[in-house]
Amino acid sequence: MKIPFDFLSLFNKVIAAVFGVMLLFITLGIVAGVLQLIIDSVELVTDEGIVRQYHKIISDVLTMFILIELSRSLVEYFNTQRLRLTFIVDAAIVFVIRELMIKLFEHTAQTQEVYALSVLLLVLGTLRIASVLVYQRERKMIPNDRSE
Repeated sequence: MKIPFDFLSLFNKVIAAVFGVMLLFITLGIVAGVLQLIIDSVELVTDEGIVRQYHKIISDVLTMFILIELSRSLVEYFNTQRLRLTFIVDAAIVFVIRELMIKLFEHTAQTQEVYALSVLLLVLGTLRIASVLVYQRERKMIPNDRSE
């Protein structure tokens, strides 16, 4: 029995549309974040609470890195129809480092938190290295059509 409607094609179109909307919002978030960084930099020069402003700027810059890594993973999906684990793990690593830096900067980090985040960074780093190795192995296994 043949199905008259192609559900797989519809699924792929819906996923592409959803990822496109996500990419649009992430891009708008990046633009808004850069504008906010500019405003914060002006306040840094004019405000008396420099330490508080540095904390906010560092936090915002690291948040921008996370958004950029997430947008890179979505762009890679549009190019290859696959999500690459490396970009997602990169965003997670930047997020954990961001949290660790904020806690250390504010002097609110407890010893157990630092150890836990360090172990998490070790696991994420290992996952990142493993995903790169698997990706390189997959690329070697795929025949190269450029030689024709």
